[in-house]
Amino acid sequence: MTGLVMAERFRGFLPVVVDLETGGFHAETDALLQIGAVILDCNEAGQLVPGQTLSLEVMPFEGARIDPEALAVNGIDPNHPLRPALPEEEALVRLFRLVRRALTTQGCSRAILTGHNAFFDLGFLNAAASRCAVKRNPFHPFSTFDTVTLAGVLLGQTVLAKAVTEIGIPVDSGLTHQALYDAELTAELFCRLVNRCQEWAGPGRTLQAWDRSSAP
Repeated sequence: MTGLVMAERFRGFLPVVVDLETGGFHAETDALLQIGAVILDCNEAGQLVPGQTLSLEVMPFEGARIDPEALAVNGIDPNHPLRPALPEEEALVRLFRLVRRALTTQGCSRAILTGHNAFFDLGFLNAAASRCAVKRNPFHPFSTFDTVTLAGVLLGQTVLAKAVTEIGIPVDSGLTHQALYDAELTAELFCRLVNRCQEWAGPGRTLQAWDRSSAP
């Protein structure tokens, strides 16, 4: 896989790991409170590696529902006077701008949200973009890469903390359920699993090509 660039790895898609902390489970009604994002890249050996990160605190939109049970899990105080929260629209603009720059730099055509239970984060991201009428959303509207599936197949684990521990990534339990930290764990997990699959296939080859060549 030496020399392979990101634009060639996922047919023009750029994986961007996103983790959101929210005020509940319902994208249309519940507050978006925190955004963590990690841009992925290829190193000189063609391996997938975590790259630039972004961490944003987000103000609940007007009328947003916030479930106390959700706050008990993520530990966020939406009204804390020292919380440097941005309006939802500004936070999305910053995220989308960063991703579009990465698309240009890496020669990719579109970002694909990568996450642990990625449908949840994509649903909240799409709902917020629609609510704020933010244009030029760089993410694919419905496709995702999900580490739940990868970790379940390759490691037999579907819980993020258990999956990263299984593959040898240390976890600080005091930092979990913070958006950037969880995004960084997910990014490292995704990169290691993808790189492991690539090692099985062999340098410069996809698993599909490897499977065909090994057929009787």
